[in-house]
Amino acid sequence: MKRFALVGIVAALVSGTVFATPGTLLRDEALRSQALATATVVANAPKGSAVEVLARQGGWLKVKVGNREGWVRLLSVRVGGGGAGSVGLGDVVGAATTKSDPTRVVAVAGLRGLNEENLKQAKFNAAELARLEAQGVTAQEARVFAEKSGLAAVEVPELPKPKPKSAANNTRSSWGDE
Repeated sequence: MKRFALVGIVAALVSGTVFATPGTLLRDEALRSQALATATVVANAPKGSAVEVLARQGGWLKVKVGNREGWVRLLSVRVGGGGAGSVGLGDVVGAATTKSDPTRVVAVAGLRGLNEENLKQAKFNAAELARLEAQGVTAQEARVFAEKSGLAAVEVPELPKPKPKSAANNTRSSWGDE
């Protein structure tokens, strides 16, 4: 019976829908009205606050802290009832969904919480791309910043070219992963 309950919880988390899963804030966090960094702050919650995770959208979790609800970044919450050093529900889900399969995408820009289905449903967002491009600087601006910060240029050797996969060992990547 416990196995069926765990399967149901794992299925709910993987699908992006979460049913009031307990968690803990890992840092002081602003609760936002939407799953956007630019959304209005509706409340603030301190590090260590107990939360109920109500939903997930991309890299964001909708949480309830006391009688307030809002969106926080996924990496700001430890999902599960356990404290530091314990294995919480989030750890179980992570372990259950990270099977190595060379035909699937298993990491995306270091953001945990994206799965294959999220990636298939991804859509181009011109406004977000423009916002990202607006953060860019010219080479001259970067040099000025580096000089003011006391940074020095360092020559970095080029990485070796990847070697083709051998037919005898088709399970290893061209980068020598083992």
